[in-house]
Amino acid sequence: MGSTEDLDHPQIILQYNSGFLVSKVMFTACELGVFDLLLESGEPLSSECIAARLGTSTTGMERLLDACVGLKLLAVELTQGGALYRNTEVSNIYLTKSSPKSQYHIMMYYSNTVYLCWHYLADAVRNQYERVFGISSTDPFEAMYRSEEEMLKFMAGQNSVWSICGRDVLAAFDLSSFTQIYDLGGGGGALARECVSLYPNSMVTIYDLPKVVQVAKEQFVPPEEHRITFHEGDFFNDSIPEAELYILSKILHDWDDDKCRQLLAKVHKACKPGGGVLLVESLLNEDKSGPLETQLYSMNMLVQTEGKERTAAEYSALLEAAGFREIQVKRTGKLYDAVLGRK
Repeated sequence: MGSTEDLDHPQIILQYNSGFLVSKVMFTACELGVFDLLLESGEPLSSECIAARLGTSTTGMERLLDACVGLKLLAVELTQGGALYRNTEVSNIYLTKSSPKSQYHIMMYYSNTVYLCWHYLADAVRNQYERVFGISSTDPFEAMYRSEEEMLKFMAGQNSVWSICGRDVLAAFDLSSFTQIYDLGGGGGALARECVSLYPNSMVTIYDLPKVVQVAKEQFVPPEEHRITFHEGDFFNDSIPEAELYILSKILHDWDDDKCRQLLAKVHKACKPGGGVLLVESLLNEDKSGPLETQLYSMNMLVQTEGKERTAAEYSALLEAAGFREIQVKRTGKLYDAVLGRK
């Protein structure tokens, strides 16, 4: 910014101003089933056909489809009979429900939950957390888990994230020497499933709240997967069993430094000698100049939890304070990075 062109026509400001419009176009097309229909049809369809099959107005659907073309989520072909729309390859892979790498559920969580929370961002910056959510900041997840439906959406969304990022963080270090692993706050089990797939000799126990474990068993982890077991509990208030490796994926960023030190101290005490802890988080640059996605995640922590995103040095300091040594950091180049500490 700062050039004459920027000052005459501030393109970047206008792009930022419309950013939420872009998100809602994509969310809406997902919610209405546009990408699923076009995948199932196996051929390009007209806006009239899509509107009729999805039960929407023709005018509204045509504008939505054209906006998706502009976002490169759809492609359009002009024929004598009119415009015909089809998915782009990226939409087939990431925006259809049936794809193994589908991001549909995290899209819906952002659209229906995160989007609403961000309406109160200014209040959160003013440190009015309790007034915004009507709950104690010591228990932020009550806002997420007010209903089983909301919990299911959140868990499905997290699973979709690990479908594209899980293998990268688990392969950042060679974890094959660890066979007894606890995934603390493992939720729907997608990361645990990636772990036993990558390291066939490992056994992973998902440690989570009883209601989360119940949903994971019923909805996400097939009973025939015998390498994954469950442990019901609250890792802040209940004991943590002995294991060789503990995975904390997107856990510490939910909490302030005191809570992180408290949890890591418990993990260190339970950890077998020679064992370790793997932190999976989105790392800020050391000068906190980026990455932008991580900075935005940190803002989201402000409106939804009491935590924040941190630098590698900050996570290393938390691990060292708990007694962990030989700390290694690996940036994956994707959304989430890995930090390994040894006991």
